[in-house]
Amino acid sequence: MSEEKQNCKPCPDGHVRNKAGKCVMPDVTFAGLVLSLNTTALLHLGELAHPETGEKTVALELARSAIDTLTLLQKKTRGNLDREEDELLTRVLYELKIRFVKVADKSS
Repeated sequence: MSEEKQNCKPCPDGHVRNKAGKCVMPDVTFAGLVLSLNTTALLHLGELAHPETGEKTVALELARSAIDTLTLLQKKTRGNLDREEDELLTRVLYELKIRFVKVADKSS
């Protein structure tokens, strides 16, 4: 019965339920890393609101850093990713670069 009550409570931020119903950190995956850096870049491009303040701000150098990190990952992992990982990374980088240019043009 105590296990049933545990399953009714929401998991803390950043945690997910495993098959046994216990709150755990999600598995670390390449896609998760790419999506995390994508979210960081979008935040710094002013596309997403800061989770604590709710404000949207532009920090081009920080956005560029996240994009450069993804570009480095792409270069260093070339030939070692499965098709889905490669497509995700390529698509994310393309979209971020387009958004970066648009935001940079507005800022000039």
